[in-house]
Amino acid sequence: MIFDTNALSALAARDAELIDTIRHAPRLSVTLISLGEYYYGVGLSRKKEELIGWLDLFLERAQVLTPGMNTLQFYADIRNELKRAGTPIPANDCWIAALVRQYGMQLVSRDRHFDLVKGVKRLDW
Repeated sequence: MIFDTNALSALAARDAELIDTIRHAPRLSVTLISLGEYYYGVGLSRKKEELIGWLDLFLERAQVLTPGMNTLQFYADIRNELKRAGTPIPANDCWIAALVRQYGMQLVSRDRHFDLVKGVKRLDW
């Protein structure tokens, strides 16, 4: 499972429904893109130190997926498909979707626009 930023935030908030949903996940992953978005949000929070501490613990167990040369074609394909369909999504989310496709994993997210991307299976909670 790959966590989108909103899933990461919900997990940090100890969302019981999300925790129950992912309880039996064999592997937890997060993209570098989502981590960047999370750090941005945390920087604006009054609980910055607490949230960074939680993230450090999470990252001890989670895999961080980073875009590389192999990700480029996935990203380009997704952007082109969405443009042709007239259904663009934010560029950061195209990178996340590209990594989801590349690794063939499920995305944990509340963002329904990921449903527009072929080959991305989204898990809501």
